[in-house]
Amino acid sequence: MTRWLLSDSAAQDLEELCDFLLERFPEHAVQTIDVVTNALDVLTEHPLMGRTIGHGLRELVISRGRSGYLALYEFDPIADIAIVHAIRHQRESDYH
Repeated sequence: MTRWLLSDSAAQDLEELCDFLLERFPEHAVQTIDVVTNALDVLTEHPLMGRTIGHGLRELVISRGRSGYLALYEFDPIADIAIVHAIRHQRESDYH
């Protein structure tokens, strides 16, 4: 079974997302973080699920209501690990 892990920058993205939600929409903070991590858990069974975007990177679409989030990751089949490099809201223009 594939493992997934967050890079330092993706962990920072998730922390910033949580901080933003706690400040503006506290009632959605925990649930949204659960939605993101549960979506990443899907990679344990389907690591190639995300769409290919080039340079060995894939993008996982994480639905959340009328919008959602995107997780930029790469899959290493030899190590059987999906490394998440960034997480952003779908309405953001690009990854940090």
